[in-house]
Amino acid sequence: MKRIAAEYVFTGTGGDPVRNACVEYGEDGTVTSFGVSPDVDAEPDFRRGILVPGFVNSHCHLELSHLRGKFAKGTGMSGFINQINELRDSTDAEGRKAAAAGWMDILWKQGVSAMADISNCDETFRLKSESPVYTRTFLEVFGTEQEDCAAVIDGVRRLADEARKYGIDAAPTPHACYTMSPELVTASAAEGLASGFLSYHSEESREEEDMMISGTGALADNYRGRHLSTPPVTGKPSLMYFTDRLLKVHRPPFEEHILLVHNVCLTQEALDYASGYLHNLWWAVCPLSNIFIHNALPPVPLMRKNGLRITVGTDSLSSNDTLDMVKEMYCLQEAFPEVPLGEIVQWATSNGAGFLAKSDILGTLEPGKRPGIVWIKDVSADGRLTAGSSSERII
Repeated sequence: MKRIAAEYVFTGTGGDPVRNACVEYGEDGTVTSFGVSPDVDAEPDFRRGILVPGFVNSHCHLELSHLRGKFAKGTGMSGFINQINELRDSTDAEGRKAAAAGWMDILWKQGVSAMADISNCDETFRLKSESPVYTRTFLEVFGTEQEDCAAVIDGVRRLADEARKYGIDAAPTPHACYTMSPELVTASAAEGLASGFLSYHSEESREEEDMMISGTGALADNYRGRHLSTPPVTGKPSLMYFTDRLLKVHRPPFEEHILLVHNVCLTQEALDYASGYLHNLWWAVCPLSNIFIHNALPPVPLMRKNGLRITVGTDSLSSNDTLDMVKEMYCLQEAFPEVPLGEIVQWATSNGAGFLAKSDILGTLEPGKRPGIVWIKDVSADGRLTAGSSSERII
């Protein structure tokens, strides 16, 4: 039996930290007990700082890790898409795989125990099958032209077959309303829902909403300039459009686990509509990515007011300088100082585990679980994150 103690321990359940607490765990990492240390001065392994469960990165594009430092910031979604089209293949396959492997190692060492990752190809499949990080892979598809729908679905099914050869959990998922024909949104959603899980880029930018609501804006102009079809103008938020496409798959309610990612332009109208049909929703925030592309943040006060299950992701190194969960948490803490740190920790740990259906193992420091234990150092005297805070995996 091993034992570690710290000034502050957050269990991942959303409450205040426990001061001068200790965690005991077995050789395989299973937590056996948790409680206040009777004598911190006598603890053989006492850490200044914070202990938390292993993180769950609920939105990442690991295969884009080779793009770090190559993108201009603040371009908006239209400018970002132009850069993706220009730079995505700017590194050869071996270089792309090496970058992904390097960052997967960093993620593990920084304390990420599980991840919801996006893949558009098979380049990270072997890496995921060999990594100690549990990953559910969402095989994301694109296609703006109706006539291409069948070919796109055939291709993603072959990719899913390849993923199964590596023994990883993977299934198709739609990307976003503005990159897909209505037919492809529904067809890819049907494929993903059969697995019980979907991940979808939702209301990420004002440009996306303008395209859907009125057919105007920089993103709409970008697509028309490239002679690509645009989604139907609905006069409604894009999340409502997505929900309507799902309703063509099967009758409500939906009990599958559905992750809506970004949510920068989320409104009460849209969340009410989606929640009325989709009963197992999680809402991922990727604040540093949103600032990188749009200099905007999701409406966290609205999300908290409605009791939404928030998770935290890093997005990719095309839209972020790092894949550091502590940096994302610090950004949220500073932007929304009314949110207790314990709640942010819950978003970054147990809520993500809930989406992945791994709450029996991951997400909280409770006896019988193996979430990993992570040390966050360089915190303030009152147990808050600082700009210099960093994380290190203990187990």
